[in-house]
Amino acid sequence: MLRDGLIAEDPTLQVDLPQLGKPLPKSLSEADVEALLAAPEVDDPLGLRDRTMLEVLYACGLRVSELVGLTLEQVNLRQGVVKVFGKGSKERLVPLGEEAIGWLERYLREARGDLLGGRPSDVLFPSLRGEQMTRQTFWHRIKHHAQVAAIGTSISPHTLRHAFATHLLNHGADLRVVQMLLGHSDLSTTQIYTHIARARLQDLHARHHPRG
Repeated sequence: MLRDGLIAEDPTLQVDLPQLGKPLPKSLSEADVEALLAAPEVDDPLGLRDRTMLEVLYACGLRVSELVGLTLEQVNLRQGVVKVFGKGSKERLVPLGEEAIGWLERYLREARGDLLGGRPSDVLFPSLRGEQMTRQTFWHRIKHHAQVAAIGTSISPHTLRHAFATHLLNHGADLRVVQMLLGHSDLSTTQIYTHIARARLQDLHARHHPRG
């Protein structure tokens, strides 16, 4: 009609375009996570540190800044929890789980002292200089281990946080519990993970239901 001169302007210019939702965060399958966790060479102090960091990251769903900033006093192996100071200095207690506890015990026994080289520090996961590791350094470490594990997906430390949330939901965890563990102040931030979990359930249904 606009082209034929029947109307003066294009009425579609007044139509609001739909808002695009937030992109779904990248996640890893449980098999990919197992391959990534197994990638570091744990007979080496540096590799044992990295393995332990990956185990804690996946077990607790921490932000990378929370992980590299952990101190000895924040970890209670007897109670099996880690005290995390998140955004806005909000404090939360997150369970570690048996696997992470086991790796932490081994790391503290066999590797941390070698990394510190006699230097005093309360940093849980020190760098080779005995200082707190930077987020960028750990990002490079996890990229290296992902290459060793032959994981095709481009990953970052945040990918394991996404995997933590997605795998919990896939196994039936309550959304509000996941919200508390992640340290999200708003439930809507956590709800994005339900889309990934729902896609996984739909895939399982399609592959296993007789009428899928």
